[in-house]
Amino acid sequence: MLAIKNNLMADTAARHLGRSYEALSASVERLSSGLRINSAKDDAAGLAVRELMRADIAVIQQGARNAQDGISMLQTMEGAMATIDDALIRMKELAEQAATGSYSSQQRNIMNNEFKQMAAEIT
Repeated sequence: MLAIKNNLMADTAARHLGRSYEALSASVERLSSGLRINSAKDDAAGLAVRELMRADIAVIQQGARNAQDGISMLQTMEGAMATIDDALIRMKELAEQAATGSYSSQQRNIMNNEFKQMAAEIT
């Protein structure tokens, strides 16, 4: 005679143990990653929102880098403008010196050469 035995309580306990193990695995995964959502099965809508927020953060970070690059470019241009301003001031001084009658033609030629060099540096 063949007898089939079924231990319903053992099957129920095994099923609950399996669910507990899955929940424990999910908790350990969340703890080790530091994220509330590790995959779409955890929270599909939350995952979509998280990915949109990550994309927004990346855009904002790139915008901040672009702004910093713009600031650096403006600082470089400011330095160049200061150099040009200094050259223009010196050119004005040379023009005023050359306009006085107290310099010889050789001295005026030297001033004129310096003036031309400064003009060439600006352009």
